[in-house]
Amino acid sequence: MSEFETNQKDRAKSLLPLVLAGIFGIYYVSNGQPQAFYDYTLRIAEAFLEGRLGLIEEPPSHLNEMIPLDGKWYSVFPLGSVLTMLPVALLKKFGLLQNFPGFAIAGWLAALTAYWVYRLSERYEFTAARRYLLALLPVLGTWMWANLAFAGAWQIALGVAVAAQLGALYFLLVKKNYFLAGTCFAFAFGNRTEILLLAPLFFYLIWRELPAKPHNLRSVISNPQFLAFAAVPFLLGLATLGYNYARFGSLADFGYARIPHVLEEEEYRNGIFSLTAIPRNFKEMLLTTGFWLNHPPYFLPTGGGGSIFLYCPFLIFLFRPAARNKHLSWLSVIAIVILTLILWCHGNPGGWQLSYRYAMVLLPWMMVILIENSPPRVSLIEWLCFIVSVTINGWGTYLFLRSEYMRY
Repeated sequence: MSEFETNQKDRAKSLLPLVLAGIFGIYYVSNGQPQAFYDYTLRIAEAFLEGRLGLIEEPPSHLNEMIPLDGKWYSVFPLGSVLTMLPVALLKKFGLLQNFPGFAIAGWLAALTAYWVYRLSERYEFTAARRYLLALLPVLGTWMWANLAFAGAWQIALGVAVAAQLGALYFLLVKKNYFLAGTCFAFAFGNRTEILLLAPLFFYLIWRELPAKPHNLRSVISNPQFLAFAAVPFLLGLATLGYNYARFGSLADFGYARIPHVLEEEEYRNGIFSLTAIPRNFKEMLLTTGFWLNHPPYFLPTGGGGSIFLYCPFLIFLFRPAARNKHLSWLSVIAIVILTLILWCHGNPGGWQLSYRYAMVLLPWMMVILIENSPPRVSLIEWLCFIVSVTINGWGTYLFLRSEYMRY
């Protein structure tokens, strides 16, 4: 790279803090609907600081997913989600916060997501426009915008899972810090348990980088890179099992089926997870459009799903055949397939949402594919698809969070 190209790259990178601050600001002001915050995880984190696993006072009625048991109320959120909120609980305990800062957390997670994508793109000689397009795409050009900016505990957990997966990939593919990669992976599956199923893929990425490949279980267990990656996830996994047992008397019981009246709902007649839910979720994630009206705003999302390709036309470039690292691209495809099949087995498509909010956890792997198959410069058709994607999600976010048309 010439000195001129190096200077150009450094000048482009100097804009990154301003871009990230802009993303934070956009998310912070995206939600204009005053409403009770769905702060399940913060309330349980506050209980942790007082030495309790649940609430001793009945929570407000809008927190209808709290589980009453033996005079206490417990959350169905996994332990990792609660631990993520401990710093916020500490700030509130010391009087530095009054309420759940959901909008600020959403903005911070969006900025962090864009930052990781930008840093992952530095593996290749892209133009500044390409790097910033890739960084902005997941946070402004997809359903992540409206759903994360909703800023309830469910959406925050998804946002943490997105940013943490990208962080894990960065520390495996770029920075090479296996302990930090494992810590990020722990945050990811600690907030969205299904991500634990991707552990073999992360171990495979480590295995590919080893000069001397371990060929038996003993050599794998004793390998320092594997141990560094697995340390925090292993501890969090054990702690999660203990947390489940302490609450519900079972290591594997996360409490979902204990939510009052949940199994009476039509979508859960075959259980929280069921193969019979696949057709419904397939439709909501890939085929559903919305409602056409003969008056403004002329089109309304359903509020219960929506094709991810409708809400992000730029995703058509996922199918571009070129790839710099075919192993990594195919690994990302496998990750998307695994997560998608698990998500499609969930009885409920995700409740109130714009497009298919659960598919946020697929975005890190989609971005890896786009980084691997993108040419250095952005083409005109890519600019058009990006602008259309941002416009669709900007308008959808307005309808979802700032208008009367889709008030929750």
